[in-house]
Amino acid sequence: MTEEHLRLQEARAEKLAWKKWGPYLSERQWGTVREDYSVSGNAWDYFSHDQARSRAYRWGEDGLGGIADDQQLLCFALALWNGADPILKERLFGLTNSEGNHGEDVKEYYFYLDSTPTHSYMKRRRHRRQPPERMDRPGGYPDSVVRVREQRADR
Repeated sequence: MTEEHLRLQEARAEKLAWKKWGPYLSERQWGTVREDYSVSGNAWDYFSHDQARSRAYRWGEDGLGGIADDQQLLCFALALWNGADPILKERLFGLTNSEGNHGEDVKEYYFYLDSTPTHSYMKRRRHRRQPPERMDRPGGYPDSVVRVREQRADR
């Protein structure tokens, strides 16, 4: 019997709470209907990714490669910095419907590579699809947001 089988037996017998902690943290919470407080009921346009870093969520949290307890009372996630952007990277970058081609247009790749059933071991990988976003455009918006706005203005 492996160590993981022993941990699973302990969890089933409720000797140890091996499944209390795990990858229970959402990758993306902003722009969801659960966090829509708009008058129009348009969750996608209520607030952007740029505004998300200044918000506290009421119904959930998000984070990069995050872990949380099974009730999400305590959440941990990574904050990354590429040495160039003016902000820490705390959530997936994406565009709202009016900013991108369609809703939930996440501009990154991420993969969960491995995990044991008790989450005693987890492995994840993140890739950027394109060079880092320039944040020095008018209004501090990333290139991709400004590019889409310019394309729509030309139509």
